[in-house]
Amino acid sequence: MNFTLLITVLLTAITLVVAAYIVAKLIGPRSYAKVKGEPYESGIPTRGTSWLPVSMGFYLFAILFLMFDVETVFLYPWAVVVKEFGTAALLSIGFFLVVLVLGLAYAWRKGDLEWK
Repeated sequence: MNFTLLITVLLTAITLVVAAYIVAKLIGPRSYAKVKGEPYESGIPTRGTSWLPVSMGFYLFAILFLMFDVETVFLYPWAVVVKEFGTAALLSIGFFLVVLVLGLAYAWRKGDLEWK
């Protein structure tokens, strides 16, 4: 196979990204002030520390949301072509849904769906 076009596109993309990074570093503003690393609070002075730990529940809910969001992304194209592929399509989506439900049951049984 001739991969010349693919390699050319890949090298062009890498070159453009590196060039944009270098130009941004050269002409971008620089700030070495102490407050640069602090979180922005709309101009209101913060009380205490702003670096508080985030509950793991947020991450778990985000991952579960993405899991079921991606499920819908896969279900739509399947629903469009299910008549063409027949039993094979039904079995494949059935397996996909079983794995998804098992994951949900595992998270539920572990108590990860309860906010703590």
